[in-house]
Amino acid sequence: MNDLLKEMRELIQRLNEASKAYYQDAREIMSNYEYDALYDRLLTLEKETGTVLADSPSIHVGYEVLSELPKENHDSPMLSLDKTKDAGALRTWIGNHEGLLSWKLDGLTIVLTYRKGELYKAVTRGNGITGEVITNNARVFRNLPHKISYEGELVLRGEALIKYSDFRKLNESIEDVEAKYKNPRNLCSGSVRQLNNEITAQRSVYFYAFTLVKAEDVDFHNSRREQMEWLSHLGFETVEYKKVDAANIEAEIQWFSEHVKSSNLPSDGLVLTLDDIAYSRSLGTTAKFPRDSIAFKWADETEKTQLLEVEWSASRTGLINPVAIFEPVQLEGTTVSRASIHNVSIVESLELGLGDELMVYKANMIIPQISENLTRSGTLEIPKVCPVCHQPTKILQENDVKVLTCPNPDCEAKHIKGLSLFVSRDAFNIEGLSEATLEKFVQKGFIHGLRDVFHLQDHKEEIIEMEGMGEKSYANLIQAIEKSRNIPTARFIYSLGIPNVGLSNAKLLCRYFKDDIAALMSADAEEITTIEGIGPIIAKNVESFFADSKIRGRVEELLSEVHLEKEFLSEDEMILKDMTFVITGSVHHFANRNEVKALIESRGGKVAGSVSSKTNYLINNDAASASSKNKKAKELGVPIITEDEFLELIEKNRIDS
Repeated sequence: MNDLLKEMRELIQRLNEASKAYYQDAREIMSNYEYDALYDRLLTLEKETGTVLADSPSIHVGYEVLSELPKENHDSPMLSLDKTKDAGALRTWIGNHEGLLSWKLDGLTIVLTYRKGELYKAVTRGNGITGEVITNNARVFRNLPHKISYEGELVLRGEALIKYSDFRKLNESIEDVEAKYKNPRNLCSGSVRQLNNEITAQRSVYFYAFTLVKAEDVDFHNSRREQMEWLSHLGFETVEYKKVDAANIEAEIQWFSEHVKSSNLPSDGLVLTLDDIAYSRSLGTTAKFPRDSIAFKWADETEKTQLLEVEWSASRTGLINPVAIFEPVQLEGTTVSRASIHNVSIVESLELGLGDELMVYKANMIIPQISENLTRSGTLEIPKVCPVCHQPTKILQENDVKVLTCPNPDCEAKHIKGLSLFVSRDAFNIEGLSEATLEKFVQKGFIHGLRDVFHLQDHKEEIIEMEGMGEKSYANLIQAIEKSRNIPTARFIYSLGIPNVGLSNAKLLCRYFKDDIAALMSADAEEITTIEGIGPIIAKNVESFFADSKIRGRVEELLSEVHLEKEFLSEDEMILKDMTFVITGSVHHFANRNEVKALIESRGGKVAGSVSSKTNYLINNDAASASSKNKKAKELGVPIITEDEFLELIEKNRIDS
């Protein structure tokens, strides 16, 4: 059975890779004959095993949006585990019994129920008594079987998680530093509890089974290990485990501790569970913990070091956050020289002072932290002025925690958002200027306003010396900045950050004024309101923006740095004028849906977020999808066209109004 499941997984991977290459990348990596043969083999195996795995091309999971997640009580309370950091204590705990030692995965615990071979229900752990029903979302977990060969009622528990590699990939796609996710667990928790399971599907959530709760009429020979093997035979991925006893448990703990650093699965320790099912049940529970399982938390590796300085960094929220800089030490195989102190309350509780001797460690073997201050001189001064704008700071009390803030509304650090928009893909599109890099440049005084972006070469030596930069990164950055000086007028207008003026509205404005920015800057709200698609609020915002003498002066300074490219199209080229489109699902000929939107808008059309009676076309490559947009389009009689049909109609210039 395991061999068949392995073959199925390999087939699914090959078939999905071929589909992606063909439909998204416009290339073939296998012939239709080979694809059909592999697909038929997969169908045969699914029939033979009675199992249909997630991501199988033989199934299609429809997306659905819920108004709320219903709550439900668990049949029995889900207790926490007792914990220890002492490997010797685990040896004593297991005594003369055998057990399973496995990763303690750091995600969200889920209870699954299968009936008649199909997923019936999925519920989160919640508070241990009551959880949220997330069945709709569980159906789009990457590796969860949709159909299994066992027909009886099956209840199992496992961990839903997001792998480190997927977590990093998603965070890298988020330009806003403060919008980035702190860790995979937080991202997983939000992803699993979405009301729209299309979002869950995009987040790459995986499920790893760790406990079988119920399976009627199956003999497991009183062994949890046999339960885990049986779950594997059904198509579930189980948490990695090792069979242990008092003789080998410490060696196996060492194996896990060596592999945790390279593991792609978030873990905050290990779990030891007795293998003997009957004996486990006889032990019962305490008020808080089951007696047949115990958690092992990594013993933190600590090092002594000396505090060299505390770096105070201002953020766009006004918070000024302290970071400890200390003599570099080796922790968990890497060199560490910085640790966040988080707030003023922690500074005070540690009684920090420059030169103090600190004990530092890595929380969960990953995040550097200060565990103790051995000297406690308490001489560190809290900054009286902001490190960016040099205006007076203020200490505020938030939920019994003291935080340092900059109350100056004009502090440059608070304008990172505007800078980020200025360099973003739809504006100047300057690669190498991430929000984190912008924040560092502002904090170091390299950037005070938008124009300063074009003069970063004045700080060449300092930038090259910055962590993560160097000669090559600096050269690439300056090259990207120079390239960005040629910019379409609409993208320039969008880059300015006029309230409520997105790229679409910027294009409407430029189209009306024929890319004459002087005419746009001199226009009043009354004239701007006559532009179709521009309402009175946006018109007033535009007028007020350019009426501000300071802003106008900054815009004129910027204009001296750039060359505006005109993109005005004739009426004959505006073939989508007065038409409204909605785009959903994946696209094949474009990098993303934003590119489709840009093409529509460049031809005079509009793109809406939802289907209504005003929608002319819904673009969806999956016309058979059960998505809410498809359903709405069919109800209203809105034509659903594929991406290919959309391109064909544009090329032939025959879209009917």
